[in-house]
Amino acid sequence: MPDSILASVAGLPAFLSFFVLAILLVLLFCRFYSWVTPHDELALIRANNPAAAIAFVGALIGFALPLASAIEHSVSLADCAIWGAFALIIQIGTFVAVRLTVRQLPQRISEGEIASGILAAGASIAVGLVNAASMTF
Repeated sequence: MPDSILASVAGLPAFLSFFVLAILLVLLFCRFYSWVTPHDELALIRANNPAAAIAFVGALIGFALPLASAIEHSVSLADCAIWGAFALIIQIGTFVAVRLTVRQLPQRISEGEIASGILAAGASIAVGLVNAASMTF
């Protein structure tokens, strides 16, 4: 095998480690996000509620952006996990802040008000972008 292929394959264990950690953090984020929101996102999405789907996907993207930055900039799995935890906390805080700003946000999302879902998603993605850009450690 050429040296370049061997060098690429040598990175596979690190890739798998960071990828598995990222998937675990995403699942953890989904669990915490579901606990913080008073509505059941997955049940609403199963019931074809577009507002819930938009808000949830926005939060997921808003978390994945800084998580990707944490993976790119971290020096170890522990470092990545710490910054991923910060991203999780910030993203959960974003929903809480939007909820405090918009009256009856969870109820509006539950009722399928698309504008509320878009606002929640947009805030999540915007904060996620700023969070990701701030991870310049």
